Amino acid sequence: MKRTEVSEAAPGAALDERARVLALLRRYGWNATSFQVLQPGFRYWFDAAGDACVAYVDTGGAWVAAGAPITSAERIPAVVAGFQSAARAAGRRVCFFATEPRFTELVPMESLPVGEQPVWDPSHWEDVVRGSRSLREQLRRARSRGVAVREVPAAVLEDPAHPTRRALDGLKSRWLASRRMAPMGFLVQLRPYAFARERRAFAAEVDGTVVGFLAVSPVYAREGWFLQDLLRDPRAPNGTAEALVDAAMRAAAAEGRRYVTLGLAPLSGPVRPWLRLARACGRPLFDFEGLRAFKAKFRPDAWVPIHVAYPQQNGGLAAVYDALRAFARGSLVRFGVATVLRRPRLLVHALAVLLVPWTALLALPATRDWFPSVQVQWGWVLFDVGLCVGLFSLVRRWRDGLAALLGSLTAADACLTFVQAVTYNGARAQGWLDWAVITAAVLAPAAASGLLFLSRDVHLSGQPSNP
Repeated sequence: MKRTEVSEAAPGAALDERARVLALLRRYGWNATSFQVLQPGFRYWFDAAGDACVAYVDTGGAWVAAGAPITSAERIPAVVAGFQSAARAAGRRVCFFATEPRFTELVPMESLPVGEQPVWDPSHWEDVVRGSRSLREQLRRARSRGVAVREVPAAVLEDPAHPTRRALDGLKSRWLASRRMAPMGFLVQLRPYAFARERRAFAAEVDGTVVGFLAVSPVYAREGWFLQDLLRDPRAPNGTAEALVDAAMRAAAAEGRRYVTLGLAPLSGPVRPWLRLARACGRPLFDFEGLRAFKAKFRPDAWVPIHVAYPQQNGGLAAVYDALRAFARGSLVRFGVATVLRRPRLLVHALAVLLVPWTALLALPATRDWFPSVQVQWGWVLFDVGLCVGLFSLVRRWRDGLAALLGSLTAADACLTFVQAVTYNGARAQGWLDWAVITAAVLAPAAASGLLFLSRDVHLSGQPSNP
């Protein structure tokens, strides 16, 4: 058994390893996401027989495999067993993310649905378009605004100096800046030019200006395509994304392909209740329902359930945690901080929500002793009610002047609270709980003030700040 890691620091070795993996993919690449394992950051475990490979990410606690092993169907159980043995020897858990039903039928593992992916036979695409009035309307809108789609040759994608490649680089930057979350790793890296000669690419243009791009990856063992990287300029005309998908589907049909997928719609379909709760809580960061609805508008032939598979003793919660760490490039905390710095208005929204119960507590008769007088108590209550109104108004529609005003008011709040703590509350504090409340009362508005000014600065710098 052999384990290797593709490293950016050793490009020669990386190319050799990827060439070996690519050769296996051309023979056995059946999983929809199989081609993505050629991206940087993956490690590869090769079976001793040389006819099988598992691509995975080491999170420090687990080896998270990207889909099923790259091998023939009959070899999958033995390869999985060998991979598990190697992981145990390294002190790691194991899970397989983005597996399709074939894997769970062949391997005695537990599986947890994490979403579903749409699939098409592109030979039926013309029927799909004829049967969908909304899709035809979007395609009509794109044509009426001058959107034209053309295929981009691999040589253009490989040349950083080519005008089309430079235009695509600009589109990629604008698209990334419009995302709510920080860039992720594992199976969702955005590297549309990698292995360009193995892939296909389409650009949408208006009067020669690139407004959309679609990179297509092969699914070799099914003679199919995965429509992988679909980028749309935030200012592109309506129907641009639909026009790109339409062009790819027609190209696939013309070549006689029988399998196309748009990839995973995460947390859609019959997932567990706690994953549905995660979907609802994560809505400010990712529009799960919107992504599923976008893929559904193309009327897929079927929705295939996608699972994370894991040994029974590990448990589904641990498997999901390990998979999340793989997508977050190892650290969920670091990923969370990076996401917050991209979208500080998310914290402004959280601040507005948290201020509501805090203000209600201030108004209770039980908190009367925390204030020098009833008049002071209700003065603070009315002040915080005004802040709540202002914060929710700011979240609904951003205004730099209002952000500056609220930042100044919360800074004044922190100063006045500190004065009251020194002159009144400090002398009456009787234990650590009282001091904890006093400290929170001073630090919370100070932090809120800094956050509001940070959000305003991000907005003024031209970065997107819409949650």
